[in-house]
Amino acid sequence: MKKILLIEDDRELNSGISYALEKEQYQVFKAFSLSEGKKLEAEQDTDLILLDVNLPDGEGFSFCQWLKSQNREVPLIFLTARDLEEDMLKGYDLGAQDYITKPFSIKVLIKKLEVILNRESPNEHLYDDGYLKIDFQRAKAETGGKECIFTPTEFRLLSVLIQNRGQLLTYSLLLEQIWDQNGQFVDKHALAVNINRLRKKIENGEHKYISNVYGMGYQWLRE
Repeated sequence: MKKILLIEDDRELNSGISYALEKEQYQVFKAFSLSEGKKLEAEQDTDLILLDVNLPDGEGFSFCQWLKSQNREVPLIFLTARDLEEDMLKGYDLGAQDYITKPFSIKVLIKKLEVILNRESPNEHLYDDGYLKIDFQRAKAETGGKECIFTPTEFRLLSVLIQNRGQLLTYSLLLEQIWDQNGQFVDKHALAVNINRLRKKIENGEHKYISNVYGMGYQWLRE
């Protein structure tokens, strides 16, 4: 049974979401503040976290930072009334899988949970969709059966995109994870250049892999 940590201070909404998830055979741990959420997360090996932004003892964003400090990598979805673009971007920058604004459909939320929790973890070394084949361990790649040469930065960029397939990765999140060979951060212009080079190498009329969400970031489209 998958374990869900729900951090929501609206007790009626908390109970309603919990009831709906428990009917779908999820085990739900309810918290009404950041402190309660941290305590439960420390005690339970949860599979996913549902988190409000506005909480009695602080913002949900700080919970993400605390989670990183604990070296915990667990899927997280924000459920919040805060619908400003800057808040959404901040949520994604902190690694959230999704940012859902209230009011929302419980059925849609349950479907999102199902997709995230049942998503197969990509093999960290191999990617093969029949056309594009990448062996990250050996630094080898093929497109349509022909060898395709990538730079080390392009390999790192591909690895991050593929490991987070289907998820929007903001510019700043990618910039934090993609380094050049001298240990310097790749800047936004260099990131765009690398993305364009990748597209030329791996995409054609029948195969599209990378989507640019204007003003926000990039997304790997294929499973």
